[in-house]
Amino acid sequence: MSTASDGVLVDLPHDLVRTLLATVDEGTFDAAATALHLTPSAVSQRIKALEQRTGRVLLMRTKPVRPTESGEVVVRFGRQLAALEQAAHLELGLDADDEGPRGVVRLPIVVNADSLATWFLPALTRVPQDPPVCFELLREDEGHSATLLREGRVMAAVTSPAEPVAGCTVRPLGRARYLPVATPAFRGRHLASGPLSRGLPHAPVVVYDRRDELQDRFVRALTRGRSDACPVRHHVPTSEGFRDAVAAGLGWGLVPDIQAAPLLESGALVELTPGRHLDVPLYWQQWKLDAPALALVAETVASVASEYLHGSG
Repeated sequence: MSTASDGVLVDLPHDLVRTLLATVDEGTFDAAATALHLTPSAVSQRIKALEQRTGRVLLMRTKPVRPTESGEVVVRFGRQLAALEQAAHLELGLDADDEGPRGVVRLPIVVNADSLATWFLPALTRVPQDPPVCFELLREDEGHSATLLREGRVMAAVTSPAEPVAGCTVRPLGRARYLPVATPAFRGRHLASGPLSRGLPHAPVVVYDRRDELQDRFVRALTRGRSDACPVRHHVPTSEGFRDAVAAGLGWGLVPDIQAAPLLESGALVELTPGRHLDVPLYWQQWKLDAPALALVAETVASVASEYLHGSG
């Protein structure tokens, strides 16, 4: 059900909602038509019919198509409806539809690269597989992952903002700790003379991508806001690759303590500011949905996070 622009409560037919979902997921009307065994004209007509019912434009006709703010609401409703239908089928012992494996629960989740490389996969291995749970993992920075929840593309997310997305619950997982590290040779070459607060802003640095601000945040804290990290930046967009780039001496960087520990122990890396680090709070956000599989995953993730992450206090 939805409220049109004139305030009248209207039905949202499931076939129209599913067509919108398929179009968003597939990216084009033609691809959605193939997935739904329809003609592109029929897909277009269904989307227009849904827009007429809601009195809102639901899709931006770009390539790929993107939901508008109103479209995100309908997409989220459609995914929640599909999840509830799936849960009901499992509880009633009914067969799954012909499109997927029998009795499998599909859970799309977005998680940041460092969590994925350190503690998140061990958490998923502990989720009971009765019924089987199929994880569809999307990788996104923890500061931006909430956007995918808002768009209805995932059912749960590891985020750094504590404020819940509309229609979602939030719980703290702990703090991911990052250590500023470099190779001994790099420190000797770039940071041996003078105080670190003077040398670090001019030392080559490794960053994840253009949105990665962790190194800048650390340098600003070290210099009391006077400087950012060096403009000589090496972009390495994988967690393991980032660690390896720092270990190879390409630059200094903030590496998760879990990944840094063995390299510090072997002497391959050294801490630049022993006892000083940068913590990033992480939260689990998920739809407010009575889905047993989602609740089970949430409890398992929170339990394993407490073993790997630092306390929220």
